[in-house]
Amino acid sequence: MKLFSKEQIYQGDKLTAERQKISSTDLMERAGMQIFNWIHMRMQGAQVPIHIFCGIGNNGGDGLVLARHLILDGYNVKTYIVNCSDKRSKDFLINYDRIKNVTKDWPTLLSCTEDFPEIHQDDIIVDAVFGIGLNRPVDDWVKSLFMHFRNTKAFTLSIDIPSGLNTDKILEDEDAAVWAGYTLSFASPKLIFFLPETAKYTVQWEVLDIGLDQEFLYTTNTEAELIGKHEVLPLYKPREKFSHKGQFGHSLIIGGSYGKIGAVTLASRAALSAGAGLVTTYIPKCGYVPLQTSFPEAMVLTDVNEEIITAIKFDIEPTVVGFGIGVGTNTKTINAFEAFLKNNKAPLVIDADGINILAKKKALLKLLPEKSILTPHPKELERLIGTWKDDFDKLEKVKVFSKKYACIIVIKGANTITVFGDKLYINTTGNPGLSTAGSGDVLTGIITGMISQGHEPLEAVVFGVYLHGRSADIAVENFGYQSLIASHVIDYLGEAFIDLFKQPEQPAEVAEQEKEKEQG
Repeated sequence: MKLFSKEQIYQGDKLTAERQKISSTDLMERAGMQIFNWIHMRMQGAQVPIHIFCGIGNNGGDGLVLARHLILDGYNVKTYIVNCSDKRSKDFLINYDRIKNVTKDWPTLLSCTEDFPEIHQDDIIVDAVFGIGLNRPVDDWVKSLFMHFRNTKAFTLSIDIPSGLNTDKILEDEDAAVWAGYTLSFASPKLIFFLPETAKYTVQWEVLDIGLDQEFLYTTNTEAELIGKHEVLPLYKPREKFSHKGQFGHSLIIGGSYGKIGAVTLASRAALSAGAGLVTTYIPKCGYVPLQTSFPEAMVLTDVNEEIITAIKFDIEPTVVGFGIGVGTNTKTINAFEAFLKNNKAPLVIDADGINILAKKKALLKLLPEKSILTPHPKELERLIGTWKDDFDKLEKVKVFSKKYACIIVIKGANTITVFGDKLYINTTGNPGLSTAGSGDVLTGIITGMISQGHEPLEAVVFGVYLHGRSADIAVENFGYQSLIASHVIDYLGEAFIDLFKQPEQPAEVAEQEKEKEQG
């Protein structure tokens, strides 16, 4: 799913009006009607008080359309105008006149803290104060209004974006925005729904289709894409009846040190479970018996050193190499990695201490093959690119780094973001159970295994990150967040693959309707 910028949304609105020969007021009516349909389907006429707070721009106009339709359908509605400026949009004024024609209870004008209405915890608040175009700090009294919303503990529904937020920068004052329980976003979700510093402003979100021009939606390229089942399913490579292991590549996992052989074991198991035909693990001598015993499917090569890797020498031709898991940053290991990079031709997936080595000796970055994959956790990323001011600054610095070294960066987190050049791929799977030792090692193995069987590096990352999270989502149903461990993610990878082809379950009432149709 594409994530359109605010400038692209404005362009889409304009093109839609031109190509469909409708006015901007008609488009606003369509948007407000979609919000009404969403609410009406869930409330079915329930008389819970609904407080709709409208700004004086187009977001407020959407709120007025919603209020008018709710009133006409008999809902218990109270409408307020947040009078935060002398400038009113044309479509706001049109819909302000329209709502006055359907009710004697005209919208209440709010202009200071003394005007705030009483709202109970069981009421509903609809936030239609500001839209995506906000480019200035909110007035103090409006900030107090937003805090009033939170203090009531009433369910808050935001239209398009929680008011007070910007689409391209972080708020300095978290009280200067609405904290929504749900956001109905037009055309596409917004990037801020997925960043650690701004995701907290909406608990859930949903996209409403307001009928924007289809050609615009399909042909417009966006900076960011949201990755779910629909996006990764076309990447799946089916296997033929007479296929054999030689067709699915040979993954080489290099890593481990004394006390950290478990890390390479996890990565190696994950690579094979993700579909690699063969997996060889290169480790210090101390790991030979543990790895051969715990993971008999792997082949094992060892360094001459007992406890660390001091030289990387092998006589196989790997399809892909995963490096860095548990390897340490001993000077001898760094020198071995440098010598390896100077001769390596295979695609690379680098994690953990591999990234720390690159951060210590940045000259090595120039030796990376094009489209090498780096999978840092936050602290490793900081060592690589330096500190950042906020999430947007972080993304910009990662994009610069990615372009400079022609590499793919996986920013691990609740919504893992893959960065390649100026493009962002935001993952939708995964859960807090992945906050456990070894889950990153498993991800490295999965991505390595995806490349091994023929996926291009970028699609291997996008697909692999999705599967990693989806496997954890399936596993957590049996283990819960606290008890989920990295091995479970590997164990449930098969179910994550199978899940790609499962149809979503229909709600009970829809299934009953379908059954009635079949019966005549």
